[in-house]
Amino acid sequence: MAAPLRVAFAGTPEFAAVALQALLDARFEVALVLSQPDRPAGRGMKLQASPVKQLAVSRGIAVAQPRSLRLDGKFPEEAAAGRQALLDARPDVLVVAAYGLILPQWVLTLPRLGCLNIHGSILPRWRGAAPIHRAIEAGDAETGITIMQMDEGLDTGDMLLIERLPIEPADTTASLHDKLAALGGRMIVQALELAARGGFHPVKQPEAGVTYAHKIEKAESQIRWTDEAAQIARRLRAFDPFPGGVAQVDGEAVKVWRAEVVEASGTLGEPGAVLAVSPDGPVVACGAGSLRLTELQRAGGKRLPAAAFLQARALAPGARFA
Repeated sequence: MAAPLRVAFAGTPEFAAVALQALLDARFEVALVLSQPDRPAGRGMKLQASPVKQLAVSRGIAVAQPRSLRLDGKFPEEAAAGRQALLDARPDVLVVAAYGLILPQWVLTLPRLGCLNIHGSILPRWRGAAPIHRAIEAGDAETGITIMQMDEGLDTGDMLLIERLPIEPADTTASLHDKLAALGGRMIVQALELAARGGFHPVKQPEAGVTYAHKIEKAESQIRWTDEAAQIARRLRAFDPFPGGVAQVDGEAVKVWRAEVVEASGTLGEPGAVLAVSPDGPVVACGAGSLRLTELQRAGGKRLPAAAFLQARALAPGARFA
């Protein structure tokens, strides 16, 4: 019978917390958790621990929160403390999920089995920071989880396990995130069980098909009505829950969260023009085709179905979204 693995875990947001919970549920010994430093959050901007730290503290697991792990970098004392914490933990493997820090070579080689990353795409497509968002934005039919042996490149390491997941027509980043987080949790347990038995068969990533999922910038939220209707609708799903789609009507900023394609092609009016209004939502002309806006939000207000939004903020044909 294989000896149980000692695990260290590096992660920060909810996606990573789901994986950590799966490891704990499977009774792996997690000796140390690395997570990003506490950040100001909420209306009061009080310091708030990450979901991963909150889970670790609740289970009595030691937590380290260095701002960097580069011994020759900007925070060498914090990096040295992080290194000592890892040395003291004596992990056989470091599991990494949406940690948010670049791991230097000394981290990659410290555990006996190296570092395993839970990545939210089918590599080599969508390497980088925002694979879930970019897959939806691009109109991909499927995505999935890749468990990868980390190296010094950006998501370039050998693939250990892959499982695919269809992207449903109504999926947002929020809904797809939750499905992928659950899948990642199940797969990392499977990966560590295989690792304990020496059962990995690493596969190098193909050179063809590499794409990069660049970080989502807030400036991308501005809706470009000159784009095709289907492209705008995909982007709205990709940018839910952050940063949403932003437009202006009569000088007022409005967030658009959901929309459905009414017409996929053809020039139906000046892009941004309201063509029709019903309780189902205003129909807006795009560069090609048109969209019905079905969920909107005024500044300082809540996300509302179109019918409720229109009760508070009337729109008529001829109005213009910019």
